Amino acid sequence: MAEDARQFLPGVMTWLFEYGRYAVQIFLVMGGYLAAQSLTRTRDIRNPRTALKLIFNRYLRLFAPYVVALLITILCAWVARFWVQDEFVGESETLGQFLAHLFFLQGILGLDSISAGAWYVAIDWQLYAVLAIMFGMFPGFRSLIWVSTILIVASLLYFNRLSDYENYFIYFIGSYGLGVLAQLAKNDADPAANRLARILIIIIGLVILVTSFDHLWIRNILAYCVAIVLIVWGGRAYKDEKHAKMHNLVFSILWGSRRSYCAFLLHFSFILLANTLYIAWGMDQRHDGAMALAMMFLALVASWVAANYLYRFVEVPSRHFKL
Repeated sequence: MAEDARQFLPGVMTWLFEYGRYAVQIFLVMGGYLAAQSLTRTRDIRNPRTALKLIFNRYLRLFAPYVVALLITILCAWVARFWVQDEFVGESETLGQFLAHLFFLQGILGLDSISAGAWYVAIDWQLYAVLAIMFGMFPGFRSLIWVSTILIVASLLYFNRLSDYENYFIYFIGSYGLGVLAQLAKNDADPAANRLARILIIIIGLVILVTSFDHLWIRNILAYCVAIVLIVWGGRAYKDEKHAKMHNLVFSILWGSRRSYCAFLLHFSFILLANTLYIAWGMDQRHDGAMALAMMFLALVASWVAANYLYRFVEVPSRHFKL
């Protein structure tokens, strides 16, 4: 569908093909910002048992909707293989492959991903686990800021440029760590840590600027800009100043954000089904770009409808299962 839609809207679709993936940088920076915000408010974070409990609870929170979405994707892929023989459908899943996904090890073990979004869930958990361990290991925020800066620079300048590391936290911690520094730069508990975080963020910006003369990495610049935006506006409340209440738009954003994890997990399943219908009906032979766009929109709507139910009946109840 995407290829036919690209022929119908070449400019828009080519832009999405080339630059749509940069949204991941925004995900990562904001993920680091919010994770650091949560961890700085955690009591007794330097107790190893507390850190391990946080890591395990994070795994449990990701786990339930993730497993259900994997099973739905396996079912949709099984249906798709009756009509479609294409790379995006993949081979039949194995038990070992499924078990590796349950422990977020599929990328590390070199196994094919069952769903297009499974890699991000694994990386999110790795990054959170490493950050929780770092918060527990170092006696103060200043030590944490120095270590984070070293990891950020190493990731942005070396590891993030080598695909061999893309299944490990070190590949993504450059962007994630910028979010962490942005949060620590706003933390009022320790003014010295605030100043240090701001100074090091400025130095990282200069490093990104200087290295851009050798090779322009747009994702690094985007991640840095998002971190600066969070420092300046990250603490602002979304309120209508005139009436001192939330905008109606914000309620829509909150509704979507709570269900966005489920939508992210399910979207690939509906892409599989939509492509299967598109091919089974012979529309791929006609290269009908308008119909391809309509099917893509239908898959998007179906993802959010299903995400609402997955959120209500799986994700919310599963939050009770934690240490």
